[in-house]
Amino acid sequence: MVSPAWEERAYLDHAATTVLRPAARDAFLEASQAWGNPSSVHTAGRRARGVLDEALSRIAELLEVPRSWLIMTSGGTEADNLALRAVPLGVRAKDPSRTAVAVAATDHPAVLATARALAAGPEPLEVREMPVDERGVLRPEGVEAALAGSRASVLSAALVNNETGAVQDFPALAAAARAHGTLVHTDAVQAIGHVPLPTADVDLMSLSGHKLGAPVGVGVLVARPDVPFAPTSTGGGQQRGVRSGTLDAAQAAAFAAALGEALDERERRAAEVRGLTARLRRGIAEIDPEVRFTLPEDSPQSGHILHLVHPGADSDALLFLLDERGIDASAGSACSAGVTQASPVLAAMGVSDDDSRGALRLSLGWTSTQRDVDLLLAALPEALRRARAVGSLRR
Repeated sequence: MVSPAWEERAYLDHAATTVLRPAARDAFLEASQAWGNPSSVHTAGRRARGVLDEALSRIAELLEVPRSWLIMTSGGTEADNLALRAVPLGVRAKDPSRTAVAVAATDHPAVLATARALAAGPEPLEVREMPVDERGVLRPEGVEAALAGSRASVLSAALVNNETGAVQDFPALAAAARAHGTLVHTDAVQAIGHVPLPTADVDLMSLSGHKLGAPVGVGVLVARPDVPFAPTSTGGGQQRGVRSGTLDAAQAAAFAAALGEALDERERRAAEVRGLTARLRRGIAEIDPEVRFTLPEDSPQSGHILHLVHPGADSDALLFLLDERGIDASAGSACSAGVTQASPVLAAMGVSDDDSRGALRLSLGWTSTQRDVDLLLAALPEALRRARAVGSLRR
């Protein structure tokens, strides 16, 4: 019996999570043989500490920062929470005039929801959301308005937007923020392997392992030593007293291995991915002349995310039909409890809910090939025809 052609799958959702790198898996398995607690002074503990120290030193070397700047986390969400909760509270404790935070209106929920939670706290902080233009780029006048009065403790913006791939100008943002004494944070989770990191321009940077080929459950917050943190949890005082708890040497080793590969191949692989994305753009435009690409080709973008809207199509139906034909894709962020809903990112860019129906996000990564593009382009015409039929019925 001949298997259906769509049993061959194309994974086009690397922005949600990318494929585990063999080097990271091997590093995790090898490091897990050192089972002691890294804080213990006996032989097993010292062995685990050695594994952890080697991994942290390697991560610091790759990121070109002192090792003391690293705070290991469970992922990008926890790193963002520390940066947008512990730091604004810590800054205010030192300088009571710092009663605001500035966040990009298109930021990830880990940033926006955390900042908004501060506004609802017992001693609320003001949340200033910075507007973007139709390309998803922060408006300079909006940035200046958010920094006005030098009350903002932290300015936060994603280096690469997780839905559209739009890239922010961090040298300009850093210059604006520092003129007001404001710390700069970036969620760089989507950036590794695709664009250079703005390490010199930021005070805080969030990274996540599963977006670069490490296992789920490990991340890093890079934080300069003079950044003040308020205590948000208590325990043994590990990691500068910011994040207490036993450090996971195996996860750190896996992160270091994945980070090394991602940075080593960035320029070559980014060029290959951009070529694949350009081919996707051309092929989709031929299939559907009505398609609307969210970012123009000449807009600042990472190159690994292609976000588009098929007018008249039902997004849920389109994703289901593509999945049925072997295509793993999404409509946008996968960080909303699995619920497909109108995109706040598109709304902030001036796209109405009606115009955002039929959205599709295709994201590529280190395993992407021409065959993935072939499979998507082969599956799209029929899936799109049927998704538009569903959209017509629902309207």
